[in-house]
Amino acid sequence: MPGKQAVSVPSVIGREGKLSDLKVFHILESYNIPLAPYGFASTPGEAVEIAEKIGYPVVVKVVSPDISHKSDIGGVRLGLTSSSEVYTAVEEMNRVIQVKVPGARIEGFLVQKMMPKGIEVIIGSLNDATFGGVVMFGLGGIFTEVFKDVSFRVAPIDVREALEMIEELRASSIFNGYRGIPPVNKHALADILVKVSHLIIENPWIDSMDLNPVIAYSDKAVVVDARIIVRR
Repeated sequence: MPGKQAVSVPSVIGREGKLSDLKVFHILESYNIPLAPYGFASTPGEAVEIAEKIGYPVVVKVVSPDISHKSDIGGVRLGLTSSSEVYTAVEEMNRVIQVKVPGARIEGFLVQKMMPKGIEVIIGSLNDATFGGVVMFGLGGIFTEVFKDVSFRVAPIDVREALEMIEELRASSIFNGYRGIPPVNKHALADILVKVSHLIIENPWIDSMDLNPVIAYSDKAVVVDARIIVRR
């Protein structure tokens, strides 16, 4: 994989060293990592325009470097299916957040296509004291949280190593098709793994990264949500 231009360290960093969703998405896009269709809005009207363009249903999330758990304070609205729902959601978020998180910097609102069901996985990274940048792959939900069904490699990796990571999971057979869900495109997942491995090596200011979920389909894989923590 050809080297990329390293991303400069963002000047605005939130609590706990977390970057805002918009900054994270821009970094991922600079490495051609596929994202669910989205747009950034500053006003309720702009949010409606984006939703009409990308198609319903959509998700609306507040963008703020000062809010770590958006859903806990009403900063996420799922399954919006009309312009009126989107407009109202943004208005309500503005009002509620000003009350629940006084002083929080609201950069705007992320309007994102609500993706259909697929196989959810987690792709992440961490900085190990011995090995440096390490990339992680696992199935979403209970598989990672309870069964710890994950695989690791020292970055950077190539496609062969990425495919090995996928096959190493104890539940990897789910990628071959399950209860009416078609087999997923493993090479699409491997491509994201390879790009993430280069991203973290070329940007050592990144302490950890979580792409969760990444939804895999028969023809593609897309990142739905992501988090980057800056090294202090």
